[in-house]
Amino acid sequence: MNRDQLIEHLVAARIAGDVDTPRASNIANITKMLAGRWDYHFGIELDRDWSPHEVLKVLADRLGMDPDFERTDGGDRIDPERTIEALDAAAELLAEAAARRARVVVATGHPTGVLSLHLRAAAALAAAGCEVLTPAAGHRVAAEHLPPRARIRYLGDVAMLSNGADFLHTHAAEPMQLLLADGPRPDLVLADHGWAGAAAQAGITTIGLADTNDPAMFVGAEEGKVTVAVPLDDNVAPALYLPLADRLLRHLAPTPAPPGAD
Repeated sequence: MNRDQLIEHLVAARIAGDVDTPRASNIANITKMLAGRWDYHFGIELDRDWSPHEVLKVLADRLGMDPDFERTDGGDRIDPERTIEALDAAAELLAEAAARRARVVVATGHPTGVLSLHLRAAAALAAAGCEVLTPAAGHRVAAEHLPPRARIRYLGDVAMLSNGADFLHTHAAEPMQLLLADGPRPDLVLADHGWAGAAAQAGITTIGLADTNDPAMFVGAEEGKVTVAVPLDDNVAPALYLPLADRLLRHLAPTPAPPGAD
């Protein structure tokens, strides 16, 4: 897809444009993040005190959302141009990572949505010569707000939280914190929710996918922790993210096989 076609796709799929996330959720989550709720700060420790109005201004600048804090009804909007600009910035980071055979981690807290993009990215990065890390596989993640059987499990080199039977939706930062403590430090992380926030807080180059009700990711980007925050609705049908994956990965080329290899 060219740029115009991708914009049409984003709007038609409601990945950008008029998205399904309610305005009331977006405004409420700003307050929850600033209150330090574990499931809204994504493991990002803010450098200063932010007011709710300041956070909404960041969202207006980075996503194209309505800056009127008093409006809490109806829906909200992501400017598709901002989504593509962020995808293009992220594509450059992935190209740089491939050029230096970087160590990368790919993870998601949204196994019913953007997992399709993460799977495509993990495979493409490995084919381009990156070392896609899979530390802490099977390790239990102990936190009072997580299920007792919560463990890190990988599918196609993408880290997710699992209860042993299902992959789980999660905003928690603890899975990434455990992953980072277990293996070699990655050079780059492509993730969302607390997987991305905890990596960014640890000082790792981080591409974070985030919805309109994920203010921590965008404030983290504003403070320089999250390297690129990509605005999108993160839970539409998985196949609808594949054109975004194509845009994200367009600079990557498979590593040629050595002479004589099968």
